[in-house]
Amino acid sequence: MKQRGDDAEAIAASYLETQGLTLINRNYRCRSGEIDLIMRQGDTIVFVEVRMRSHSAFGGAAASITASKQQKLIRTAEHFLQQHGNTACRFDAILMTKLDTNQIEWIKNAFSA
Repeated sequence: MKQRGDDAEAIAASYLETQGLTLINRNYRCRSGEIDLIMRQGDTIVFVEVRMRSHSAFGGAAASITASKQQKLIRTAEHFLQQHGNTACRFDAILMTKLDTNQIEWIKNAFSA
């Protein structure tokens, strides 16, 4: 399961790089939680949550980013920004049903702080 998650994050990072983003950090952790990918697009820091679900039971990948999960991501992002300087940022989601770049759904500004 962890390997599959790591593979999904690697595919997502590669996909986003082809879209012009630059990888800053993978699996950034602090006491508040973890952010899968931290990327830069121009002057904006992009915090990316990668979700893979092979089927849509229980709402699929998008539904798995609950309000509680969003709060953890926001607190972790705040920690990152305190350490690296406050700048414009946004929260994106990469949703996948298979380990395949053709199966990626990229939601920019998936939620806000």
